[in-house]
Amino acid sequence: MGFLDHELALLGDGRGQTTDYAGVLDSLELARRMHPGQRNSLDALCKRYQVDNSGRELHGALLDARILADVYLAMTGGQESLSLGSDAAGANGEPAAESLRRLPEGRPRLRVIRPSEAEMQAHEALLEKLNPPSPW
Repeated sequence: MGFLDHELALLGDGRGQTTDYAGVLDSLELARRMHPGQRNSLDALCKRYQVDNSGRELHGALLDARILADVYLAMTGGQESLSLGSDAAGANGEPAAESLRRLPEGRPRLRVIRPSEAEMQAHEALLEKLNPPSPW
């Protein structure tokens, strides 16, 4: 969180802190409350909740986040997946009103930063390197 708050401060436009925009849950604190006196590293939690972490040879933020998401779901129970949709749907197929959580009216608006043409070209070049055309 400190890293994100520092990056926001570097923008210099008074955006505030991460917690001004989103709720924060410390998964390590949660694990320590649920399993006091036990090891609560990500590897230990994976073992405890039978979450596959076989691809975790080195620490990587994206892989660790994906694994932690699975651990969190197992720790908290109830939710079966990270689907953004809702099982409750109204007559027109949209989420039922009671399943929606509205954000406060007076919250700071998020600024959308659009990529430049050069950034888009660099992105497309990277995507082509990552997903070369199939030889078939």
